[in-house]
Amino acid sequence: MTEKRIILEMGTGNDLYGQDYTKAARRAVQDALHHSSITLFAKLGIDHSEMRVDVTIGVQQPEAVDCDLVAQDLPRGRASVRAVMGGLNVEDAEAGTRHVVATAAIEAWLPDQAGKYKTSVQK
Repeated sequence: MTEKRIILEMGTGNDLYGQDYTKAARRAVQDALHHSSITLFAKLGIDHSEMRVDVTIGVQQPEAVDCDLVAQDLPRGRASVRAVMGGLNVEDAEAGTRHVVATAAIEAWLPDQAGKYKTSVQK
């Protein structure tokens, strides 16, 4: 079945003192989610379970992200999360700490809806 990407949202998150890549990733996902409101499901009678959600997290240590925990933060759809090299570490050499910045891209996909709906002209 052919799918079409219907949403692409971006977000950023950080953990300034805990140096926790998963916490920064979760905050980035929440930031992206707060940028959108998807009314098309209710308007068109599409079940949320039809939506596939792909999340890409960019951090400097991708292996340190608990992708399963990040996926639990997604309220709808069938989620998959992967972490890749990206984001930013801001080192504070004097304090011996690292501030972690993560970026998130959330893509939502639905089965192609072409031909299922007709537009109507109101007179």
